[in-house]
Amino acid sequence: MSKIKILGIVGSLRKDSYNHYALKAAQELVPDGAVLDLIALHGIPVFNQDDELNLPASVIEFKRRIVGADAILFATPEYNYSIPGGLKNAIDWASRPFGESACQGKPAAVMGASAGSMGTSRAQYHLRQVLVTLDMPVVNQPELMIANAAARFDRNGRLSDETSRQLIRKLLGALIQLVKINQAAI
Repeated sequence: MSKIKILGIVGSLRKDSYNHYALKAAQELVPDGAVLDLIALHGIPVFNQDDELNLPASVIEFKRRIVGADAILFATPEYNYSIPGGLKNAIDWASRPFGESACQGKPAAVMGASAGSMGTSRAQYHLRQVLVTLDMPVVNQPELMIANAAARFDRNGRLSDETSRQLIRKLLGALIQLVKINQAAI
């Protein structure tokens, strides 16, 4: 049996992004039988419906990676009580043109890290709303919101908080179960 392929989408463009670090931790913690590859959003232009029938190369690659995955793991920061514009923009490209969404039916999980005390809770709920319209089944529990991220990662970007590491393990396990349920239903 082939390994379950999870694509981790880094929702932040920041070089030293806590969300990128959280996905790196998830790569270390992914269970046997699965693999987690990461993709950044660098180079994806601002969505313009005039261009959706002639997709830019970066968008073609982004959509190809989503289609090739069995599941998506989003890691999002929170900007102004919502998801970053770059992440929403990439999702818009991935879902277009109408009828050619790379996301439809793709199992997903959501996590996020933030320097603030709310730990991306509002951004994650907004992202979940977007995923509903894309018909992406989403892991409900556990919710993984890494608050006060500066205290949870060491100076090298390694997630040092054991509680967060355990939640990542549980989230990955739940995502793999959702993939299996989804595959069995097909």
